[in-house]
Amino acid sequence: MENNPTRGRVIAVCISKDKSTRKENINRGKAIKGFGLEGDAHAGNWHRQISLLSIESIQKMRDKGLDVGPGNFAENITTQGIDLLKLPIGTKLTIGKHALLEVTQIGKICHARCAIFYEAGDCVMPKEGIFARVLIDGIIEIEDEIKVVK
Repeated sequence: MENNPTRGRVIAVCISKDKSTRKENINRGKAIKGFGLEGDAHAGNWHRQISLLSIESIQKMRDKGLDVGPGNFAENITTQGIDLLKLPIGTKLTIGKHALLEVTQIGKICHARCAIFYEAGDCVMPKEGIFARVLIDGIIEIEDEIKVVK
């Protein structure tokens, strides 16, 4: 699937019980309005309720020789096909039948170097990950379509 700035699909839905750890792909999760993904350590009443990273970005790290996959960069939603970095702050995304997210941040400052950084000398999440808040509840699962809404 080629990158499209307005459409893609979900490759993985990931959560972790603790912050600063890799997340586990649970295949299906509930996005809760004003909170984030149910059961995830990063969920809460703030602007970074859900994180998204593309499989294309993960592939860059694989190309450097790392054995990494969805959730390894602590992202909640691993995407394919949609060009996340072309989505400006304020962009609204539907995922699946009901979930509606709003992009709130592009990238992040990585204050503490993660295990991935030490293994590869680099990490894609701070540069290529995006963050969103949940506007409408919904179930998000692998293979769900992601669409930019106007």
